[in-house]
Amino acid sequence: MAQMNLLQAINSALITAMTDDEKVMVFGEDVGHFGGVFRATSNLQEKFGKGRCFNTPLTEQGIIGFANGLASQGSVPVAEIQFGDYIFPAFDQIVNETAKWRYRSGGQFTCGTLTIRTPYGGGIAGGLYHSQSPEAFFAHIPGMKIVIPRNPKQAKGLLLSSIRDDNPVLFMEPKKLYRASVGDVPEEDYELPLGKADLVKEGKDITLLAWGAQVEIIEKAAAMAEEIGVSCEVIDLQSILPWDVEAVCESVCKTGRLLINHEAPLTGGFASEIAATVQERCFLYLESPIARVCGLDTPYPLAHEKEYMPDHLKTFEAIKRTMDY
Repeated sequence: MAQMNLLQAINSALITAMTDDEKVMVFGEDVGHFGGVFRATSNLQEKFGKGRCFNTPLTEQGIIGFANGLASQGSVPVAEIQFGDYIFPAFDQIVNETAKWRYRSGGQFTCGTLTIRTPYGGGIAGGLYHSQSPEAFFAHIPGMKIVIPRNPKQAKGLLLSSIRDDNPVLFMEPKKLYRASVGDVPEEDYELPLGKADLVKEGKDITLLAWGAQVEIIEKAAAMAEEIGVSCEVIDLQSILPWDVEAVCESVCKTGRLLINHEAPLTGGFASEIAATVQERCFLYLESPIARVCGLDTPYPLAHEKEYMPDHLKTFEAIKRTMDY
């Protein structure tokens, strides 16, 4: 084991993957000698050369189009989109090419070896263009996976699984945890399963569900709830697409209550999909309406970032409302 922050764990995963498979290459804006805007790709170019870690022009559509071509011809590209907010110029390539190439070609070609890394979310005073959480946009696309780690150990294991998975993966990294989250990470090669939720804490009165940086938020709210006698089960979804329906529903059938927390705006957020599925499958077990504690339906504010965030206090109040229903 070694103490790493989230950035170091991601860097370790990339080094591990590139060492293990010479077909793995990393590219994006400023990822080369500069090491990326957050330094996630530090020293990769020095270690593996400019042919396997290199800068691209500032064109997200071009980055993913290029990555699609590489993946379809047998390479294992790891493409970085510098901020999740700037993934939208590449939306057409991801939706209509990355996710559909295998289906469109009847299995003759695939972009399954492509992994797209991008930091997402707020909490760093980045304002409206560097703080968005766009995961729900991509959860509507059959043909790809979406993975979001919550800590360094998850980040390394899930990223290695993503790079080696036979499907294109959008790997979203909560940027506010890059240097804030530190923990023990195995130095050796290891993988964590995609599409599986992680039971962080067992409880009996209410299920709290989140992913990425918001897992820490629901853990804080759960600790507050414990002080007033409410036992909370805490689950980290880890994968948005596919998501672990069975694990979530099993928990809800046990507790009878569900609260979903995500940083993205409420309307059309992925909590809506989870709530609809759980209502359909667990209706007779529910003791109260499913609660959603999410970001506001407004562009991400700079001056009012604290008010926007679905923090532990908002979550705690929602827990009390749900329990008192």
